[in-house]
Amino acid sequence: MHWTERRERFRALLDGDECIHPGSVYDAISARIAEDLGFEVGMFAGSVGSLSVLGAPDLIVLTLTEFAQQAYRICRAGNLALLVDADHGYGNALNVRRTVEELESAGVAALTIEDTILPTPYGQTGGAELISLEEGVGKMRAALEGRQDSSLVVAGRTSAPQITGLDDAIARAKAYEAAGVDAMFFVGINTPDELERIGNEINIPIFLGSLGPELQDKAQLGRLGVRIGLQGHMPIMAGIQAVYNTLKALREGTAPKDIEGVAPADLMKQLTRGDDYARMTKDHLASK
Repeated sequence: MHWTERRERFRALLDGDECIHPGSVYDAISARIAEDLGFEVGMFAGSVGSLSVLGAPDLIVLTLTEFAQQAYRICRAGNLALLVDADHGYGNALNVRRTVEELESAGVAALTIEDTILPTPYGQTGGAELISLEEGVGKMRAALEGRQDSSLVVAGRTSAPQITGLDDAIARAKAYEAAGVDAMFFVGINTPDELERIGNEINIPIFLGSLGPELQDKAQLGRLGVRIGLQGHMPIMAGIQAVYNTLKALREGTAPKDIEGVAPADLMKQLTRGDDYARMTKDHLASK
């Protein structure tokens, strides 16, 4: 499959002046729903991958191979430009390079590499910690060296605002920008003033991992350089609740015909691309 066009669409969004809310997706059907509803970008997070593939919490027990395979399934289901959270790159700088190679082959449009120490090491009891600035720069350089398609967006990511403070976050962002990353993803930014400080120090687009009460104005976010603003991962949470409720009702004796909230046949046909398969069946399987 050809992935460059969707990467170019993603880059065009970064070159614009608007903040985009990606649709959080976790499998082929959720990606098609997001695309059909008009989302410009899909987001596949490591935590969501852990849920959808392993049914496990976000503790970095998911492997790169499992994550890349699920990302490929999402990408091949349609033409949604997919941003993925590649966590810490699944190891050191050499692993980061391998991570970029695998995710590029899987079709993603953009990926983030973060500078948190992951997985949680033995004896770490005081919360999340960051790798050194120097190691972070090395990871960013390795990520960029691993990229073969120049249209693939490689973003640095840091949780420094909530771990070591805004000054360290800015220092890391400036160093990662100097290394060549295309954008910076921040976790823990809470106010427009913090965003403005960051925007005065770096010249690349900003991604935000969460949008607190003071960061709800999309127009303002756009003016402050934010191009991607995540809204959490409600779709998979809602899906889990719906499956739980349905199975519980069936287990307790509710008749299948009385189950509420079931997707109608026409929506299922749309999402499974039923008309396309009907045409292919006629073209390739019907007797002449």
